[in-house]
Amino acid sequence: MASTEMLEKIATQDGFIAALDQSGGSTPKALALYGVEKNEFTNDNEMFDLVHQMRTRIITSPAFTGQRILGAILFENTLDRDIDGIPSARFLWQEKNVVPFLKVDKGLVDEANGVQLMKDMPELDQLLDKAVAQDVFGTKMRSVIKFANAQGIAAIVKQQFDIAKQIIAKGLMPIIEPEVDINSTEKVEIETLLKAQLLEQLTLLSADQKVMLKLTLPNIDNFYSECIAHPNVLKVVALSGGYNRKQANIKVSANNGIVASFSRALTEGLSAKQSDNEFNNLLDTAITSIYQASKS
Repeated sequence: MASTEMLEKIATQDGFIAALDQSGGSTPKALALYGVEKNEFTNDNEMFDLVHQMRTRIITSPAFTGQRILGAILFENTLDRDIDGIPSARFLWQEKNVVPFLKVDKGLVDEANGVQLMKDMPELDQLLDKAVAQDVFGTKMRSVIKFANAQGIAAIVKQQFDIAKQIIAKGLMPIIEPEVDINSTEKVEIETLLKAQLLEQLTLLSADQKVMLKLTLPNIDNFYSECIAHPNVLKVVALSGGYNRKQANIKVSANNGIVASFSRALTEGLSAKQSDNEFNNLLDTAITSIYQASKS
């Protein structure tokens, strides 16, 4: 069964997870960094066509394979589209041996108690059913912590784990992502509160309820070692969170047992204007560096 093979790959193989899940709000910025300006599209459909071309170019590149890449996180719009005539999630696994994940959150509510919780997801069950039907292995959902507010951090972690249980019940692997703002003046204090809440929620899971954690790279090396070692945690991955690739790779290398799950730091330097040769060489260099950092 494919999901058993996917689980084995994520659990045991060296590599990292490519985050290719920029959604509506972050797509114009992702395209601008890729050299596609706002005047090159006039509506959302054209914008999503262009970003799908970008993702297709990355995923179909000879540099992008399951030898170094464990998984890739897709946006729902990508799940609904094909790559080379094959549904995107199936293309990842069948053609590239890369495990497909799906971003399921619908964005953030306004900040309260120093955090931004996820918006309600009344249609989550239908989205999860669609993911299962397309042979997706897991999901990802993001919320953000800006200040060391104990009440806010407890709420954000509880929300993540409550929804994670709904996702597990559908047979999918949730990636829980309570991002810490790297520019927060209270980052170290946030991380202390966050780790305590993560460990508390992990102890409330039953033995068969497994999750993955996607965490901002901590100020103190190996700070999340108890989370990595926890029997309910399949894998801990790190977002680049605004660090450039070089900084993010150094930080991943310094944290044993954490692997990268980069978005901007993966696509840094890639451009729509590059020849295929130039594009593929740059992507290969990026993948090599992130893979090596995740191995160490």
